[in-house]
Amino acid sequence: MRPYLIVSTVAFDVIATAQLVRLVLGWPVVVAGVDIPLWASAIAVVVVGSLAVAGTRLLLKTQPLAHS
Repeated sequence: MRPYLIVSTVAFDVIATAQLVRLVLGWPVVVAGVDIPLWASAIAVVVVGSLAVAGTRLLLKTQPLAHS
């Protein structure tokens, strides 16, 4: 389970950081001709950031893999 936690936590961190950068810098995003509002990134930062924090907490509670 630990490798999954590492990969998912890093992925959530990267996505949350990208959304935060978009929010701060005001980068426009258009999907299929529809402008995505900046408030959507604010929601994404909160949701994905929460997942990253939860993953980090679980990761810190798990035991490292034993090396053979």
